[in-house]
Amino acid sequence: MELALGEIDGDVMVVRVDGGLNQATAQQIGEQVSALVAGGVRHVIVDCSSLTVLSSIGIGVLLMLHTRMKHEGGDVRLCGLRGLVMQVLQLAKLDRMFQFYPDVGQAKLSFRPRSN
Repeated sequence: MELALGEIDGDVMVVRVDGGLNQATAQQIGEQVSALVAGGVRHVIVDCSSLTVLSSIGIGVLLMLHTRMKHEGGDVRLCGLRGLVMQVLQLAKLDRMFQFYPDVGQAKLSFRPRSN
């Protein structure tokens, strides 16, 4: 698994997850989230377009990220989900907790304030 921190646009950070989100990667993501929040990031986009494995521990990491960001007044969006990873999240009913977007661009737009 490779975790790549992408660009920061204001208080929005893109985190790209390649490979698997499982026990081996959970600690790394937890540390990254703490650093992001300490640095003032309040909105995180998790780009799952290269995610191929999602274990129950990986789901726990996403829930931890969601809880932490909500506590700090922020939010998390998931994008690029497909195949088995999408099915697992839907079966776990996490599509009710997270907002899913087809790509990073649309997820970024969702954080922009709406004008009337």
